[in-house]
Amino acid sequence: MKPGPRRSISQADIVDAAFEIFEEKGGDAVSIRGVAARLGLTPTAMYTYFTSKNALERAMVEQVFSGVDLAAASDPSVAWRARVHRLAGDLRARFAEHQGSIVLVASGPLDGRHALSFGETLLEGFTSDGMPLADASRAAAAVRAYVLGAVTVDASETGRDADAADAPAPLWTEATQHPLTEAADLLGGADPFDDGLARLLDGLGVAAVA
Repeated sequence: MKPGPRRSISQADIVDAAFEIFEEKGGDAVSIRGVAARLGLTPTAMYTYFTSKNALERAMVEQVFSGVDLAAASDPSVAWRARVHRLAGDLRARFAEHQGSIVLVASGPLDGRHALSFGETLLEGFTSDGMPLADASRAAAAVRAYVLGAVTVDASETGRDADAADAPAPLWTEATQHPLTEAADLLGGADPFDDGLARLLDGLGVAAVA
């Protein structure tokens, strides 16, 4: 006898199932019907939780933001600049847990409760550090854009590494046409993410940690 649907399904269960499909088959495979089948629900039952694929994708983004430790980033005993680094690194790590999930950000505005709380924490920190609200708003937007841009680069490099591992070795190679890029790749040194964020904060006028 075919098993019936689960008696108790939460929105978190649905989002988890959507991420399973996303990571197995890619974003195009995530659908109301596909997630319903994974959970033993009917598509009609799914619509009582999410009215569209777009709503489901936005909930997936919310789950990523929900894992950021905002309480630790609000600790006034730690310099604000250090807390920005922690917030940014934490959000980057959350997206890294779901490779490729950065594409979900395009599903709609970042206006869910957890995404807004992330932005609110940035605003509170910048204003408490002495910035007028208008400047703090621009600074928070710049930090968020920097992190999401870095996550996009992370995802593209992960995909490139995977493709390179499966590709046959070339028979021959040309002399590089991008010598500065090649030289920069060989420099090593500071973590590019932290270094870039530090330079951004310098430009925003956030005092360096003593």
